[in-house]
Amino acid sequence: MTTHDTTETQGVRLAAGDAELTVLPESGCRIGSLRIGGTEVLRQGAGFGSFPMVPWCGRVELGRFRDGADVHQLPVNAPPHAIHGTGRDTAWRTARTDGTSAAFTYDLAAPWPWPGRVTQIFDLAPDGLTISMGIETIGDSFPAQIGWHPWFLRNLGRGGEDVKIHFDAAWQEERGADHLPTGNRVPPRQGPWDDCFGMPDGVDVTLTWPGELELKVTSRCEWVVIYDEQPEAVCVEPQTGPPNGLNTLPRLVTPIEPLEAATSWRWRGLGPRSV
Repeated sequence: MTTHDTTETQGVRLAAGDAELTVLPESGCRIGSLRIGGTEVLRQGAGFGSFPMVPWCGRVELGRFRDGADVHQLPVNAPPHAIHGTGRDTAWRTARTDGTSAAFTYDLAAPWPWPGRVTQIFDLAPDGLTISMGIETIGDSFPAQIGWHPWFLRNLGRGGEDVKIHFDAAWQEERGADHLPTGNRVPPRQGPWDDCFGMPDGVDVTLTWPGELELKVTSRCEWVVIYDEQPEAVCVEPQTGPPNGLNTLPRLVTPIEPLEAATSWRWRGLGPRSV
């Protein structure tokens, strides 16, 4: 069933097979819920679920970034840095919804220095979800990033084991004491993690709740942040550049070339406790 009620409690609901997705456009166009076979897989509550990171991902050093000779100041919402963009704090417009897919938009505005439009599309299938996002400029070119920040439950609450995370990265961005990449690339290290990894062939991370569910996160993006320092949930965050990338690896949105990215989640049940 699909509804155009975009309240925090109702949102836009999509369904395919035994998968049910709720998107909350009024709350940063985040996924409020993903239920597979009746089991919730995302951490619930304000600020959780899965939110878009746009027009930047992760931390921006001291909230400042340079575009040519101009220095721009963003709100410092994770002192001493700015973090995760403005999209998650903005009400988005519902452009369309048809039961298994939906599209949403919002217009970039202050404190972001340039006008532009962001579009996010959700396509739900019985065995997976694809999320696409794009940024287009309405005027001048500007640097930007796209990413997603899902909070997957560490334990599905059905008496099974905690989730296992498996990935094979080409490198790890060395993290400084300020939680920003130092610019050095080091061999991947053991967790716990709040770290960015490089995957030049595309993000490919598998989450396994033994005997219950396997969920694979993939993307053509070349960076992923893995965060597992909280007891309730783990995060697998595909993104188009590393944290602080507005300063270190700017990706331009131009009048003839928008910035576009997508991520897919594919799942299957496992064993006798299969979700």
